Amino acid sequence: MAQAWKCSGLRWSGDGPVLVWDGGRRSALTWGKRVAFGVAEGGGRTCVGARRHPCPVRAAVSGRSTGARCEECARLDRAHSVAADTLADDPRPYRVYLAWFGPGMVKVGITAEERGSARLLEQGAVCFSWLGTGPLMAARRTEELLRAALGVPDRIPYVEKRAVRARLPGSADERAAEVTELHGSAVALGGWPESLAPAPCQPVDHVDEFGLTDLPSAVGEVAELAAGGVVSGRLVAAAGPDLHLATGTGAVVVLDTRLITGWELVPAEGDEVTVPVRQFKAPSSVQSGLF
Repeated sequence: MAQAWKCSGLRWSGDGPVLVWDGGRRSALTWGKRVAFGVAEGGGRTCVGARRHPCPVRAAVSGRSTGARCEECARLDRAHSVAADTLADDPRPYRVYLAWFGPGMVKVGITAEERGSARLLEQGAVCFSWLGTGPLMAARRTEELLRAALGVPDRIPYVEKRAVRARLPGSADERAAEVTELHGSAVALGGWPESLAPAPCQPVDHVDEFGLTDLPSAVGEVAELAAGGVVSGRLVAAAGPDLHLATGTGAVVVLDTRLITGWELVPAEGDEVTVPVRQFKAPSSVQSGLF
């Protein structure tokens, strides 16, 4: 029987996307590289634990879960989380940002200044600009100000991000237009916390980092993995946790790498996807089926 591996997720480094495996092994992902793995026969998906500690009961988790944690481990993981507002006394400086994922899809968010732009790469932001820097609660109040005064959301569903990546405007200026306009509206608002230092609008474009130039339209996304199933294809782009894989038929399928954590994975042959795929609704001119 082939050795089984467990993946702990996709990370973004200065050189691009990297798959990280339990034990520390890393696999760099480059455009055109074949990504192929099978799910071990007869196995199931188990909880990945919380805060670098294994799940004490190795609880089973749903194949469709992007968190791969049981209810108790998910609670523990969020117990010391900025996202869950449980670290109000965090002394680190935070940055507020505006991130653009496609036409009409701009969000506001915050990230620790020490992380640089890593959070934007992890979310798959096609374009972004910093809005300001300050203490955590000042950043949070600024985020809430934009939501309340300008209706800017703090979340964009991944299914919406994936649907537009192959139809983005062609120039960096066009992609930055909505961020630039919203940045101007945001700095004109009253009520900014005094401790938050505004930042000039300097849009950063990630199209090259993600490999989105001339990206073929995807026909669907992997819905979940299953024991005995195979995912295989040539990497044509990556954004956030997503890999865009061209299968042997030429069809492109998106794999959310958060779905592969918690499974035992083995080497695989061929160029096919045999796990469930959720098809995108596409214009009549685009292929409507995977095969």
